[in-house]
Amino acid sequence: MISITGLADRLAERFRGRPPENVLFWALSEYHPNIALASSFSREDIILIAMMTDIRPDARVFALDTGRLNEETYEAAETVRGKLGVRIEWHFPDREQVEQLERTKGLYSFRESLENRHECCRIRKVEPLARALSGLQAWVTGQRRDQSVTRSALPVFETDEAHGGILKINPLTEWTEEQVRSFLRERNLPYNRLHDAGYPSIGCAPCTRAVLPGEDPRAGRWWWERPEHKECGLHRPSHGDHRQNASGTSPRRTKGKR
Repeated sequence: MISITGLADRLAERFRGRPPENVLFWALSEYHPNIALASSFSREDIILIAMMTDIRPDARVFALDTGRLNEETYEAAETVRGKLGVRIEWHFPDREQVEQLERTKGLYSFRESLENRHECCRIRKVEPLARALSGLQAWVTGQRRDQSVTRSALPVFETDEAHGGILKINPLTEWTEEQVRSFLRERNLPYNRLHDAGYPSIGCAPCTRAVLPGEDPRAGRWWWERPEHKECGLHRPSHGDHRQNASGTSPRRTKGKR
């Protein structure tokens, strides 16, 4: 029996240079209904929703409502739901954990330290994601390599050890920003209107700002932190060396090990 890690490697070789539609057709044929797209309604996610519903109108899509999303994100979600006819499975943070966090640390504790920010992301994103992935055999994301330094070695297929070793699929990993924009135009797909206001990457409202010309696409996410820290814990890389511990520093290497 092939391990998931071995399977990811074999699939990477099999689908090398193949378009994302081919990857998704195989994935949906192999795993539906135990596969879903995690959507934040980025441009990439909306492209994947279109591709997946072209293959299977009943393809599964889930989203995390952190309680602090931009209004424009909700508008984009509703527009996509209506235009593409997709059913969105919304997941929410645990009420008691949110109440405890805000009662003890206030509304903006995530700006006080990296540890506090990770705590907020864990409550609002990481724990709901774990619930969303429970029972799935595979999940799909809209990550691309050129989005940030933490994603520069992103593979199309990887083993998600953080969620039971299920298969994680990143069909657009090799796409450029121009390919994303071109696909949206050609298909006349809706998108979050914050993208037109200088927001290439959109997360929770208090943790996202517009970027300046020439800035990294994720410079507007947690802009008070260093670039290598700009992940929320949803995507723990099985590639590269961008892991961090709770304090935000890279783990020390032991001689002879990596």
